[in-house]
Amino acid sequence: MRAQYEFSKMKGVRNPYRARLKQPITIRLEKTSVAYFKELAAELGMPYQNLINLYLRDCAIHRKKPALKWAS
Repeated sequence: MRAQYEFSKMKGVRNPYRARLKQPITIRLEKTSVAYFKELAAELGMPYQNLINLYLRDCAIHRKKPALKWAS
């Protein structure tokens, strides 16, 4: 390993897949739902938005569908 490296002539290359990685959206959630994910994320030591993303990705991968019961 060298003591010093010369980076001034190096050309940076942008990640061509960056735009495909994540899509910013706006979503309205109940305060209690957000509080739950924030609390759980704090316990796990990760950002709550990442935790919500992981949960939603798991639902999509396993094709989970909500069991809705409408009050009559």
